[in-house]
Amino acid sequence: MAPRGSTVTALIIPALNEAPVIGQTLDVLPPGMFGLVIVADNGSTDGTGEVARRHGAVVVRSEERGYGVACLAAIASLPPEVDVVVFLQADLSEDAAEAVELIEPIRRGEFDMMLGSRVMGRAQAGSLLPHQQFGNTVATTLIRMLYGFSYTDLGPFRAVRRASLDGLGMREPAYGWTVEMQVRALQRELRVKEVPVSYKVRAAGENKVSGNLRASLLAGYRIIVTILRLLGG
Repeated sequence: MAPRGSTVTALIIPALNEAPVIGQTLDVLPPGMFGLVIVADNGSTDGTGEVARRHGAVVVRSEERGYGVACLAAIASLPPEVDVVVFLQADLSEDAAEAVELIEPIRRGEFDMMLGSRVMGRAQAGSLLPHQQFGNTVATTLIRMLYGFSYTDLGPFRAVRRASLDGLGMREPAYGWTVEMQVRALQRELRVKEVPVSYKVRAAGENKVSGNLRASLLAGYRIIVTILRLLGG
């Protein structure tokens, strides 16, 4: 627990059956950058939570499956001194050291939400598959047409001011989570900025969505439905 009056940056890592890689992900986190590290274990059956605890993370487990479900469970567990929340994937595809570019503009009071854009940054060959790129383009184009803001990516690597996150009223239980956050941020008139980030092929384990065409199509459908559902605010 941090001293009274202090502030903490919390890192949330949603994870489903990531035992082969979660230890590596936690071991390479920059020392001192995150005051609290939570692995949001989404009902893993391979011991992901146990590995994460051994590598120093707090584990919040949710038995109901869903990316958004895992994120919401982790957010609900945050102590009051947390003032910035960062979301990172479990598979070493993102460089946690680049989180400083997301956190500092929020700490300086310049922005409420910072998004890491794989499209603007350096994506390793094979890390963003053609169906991912197509779905990303469709979704960001739809947001631009309906909400008037030009995002380049729906990537999950992001940081948000805690007070702003609490005010978004996030509810999406599945893979519409990232786009729900981005649309609600526009509706709440948050100050939002994208910055380039690097992106690599996952280090180990199984791609739950991008490596599976059927799952990717279902996720894409969910994302589009979420964008349209939020039109009413």
